[in-house]
Amino acid sequence: GERVIHTKLTEKFTPSQLQVQDVSGGCGTFYAITIASQAFQGLPIVKQHRLVTETLKSEIEGIHGLQVR
Repeated sequence: GERVIHTKLTEKFTPSQLQVQDVSGGCGTFYAITIASQAFQGLPIVKQHRLVTETLKSEIEGIHGLQVR
């Protein structure tokens, strides 16, 4: 869960800050992600979120919720 998401986001965006936290009580259905990357510079928040969700497309299929900051 968290490790796979962290690895995929690190490989794609080379973030200066990245935190992935399972906030579903341990069942892996809701994750809170905090990410900062030069790849997002100048992009609207909606576009930034879309890039993250597209990167995690296969992981998101089994997730009920994803919070990206």
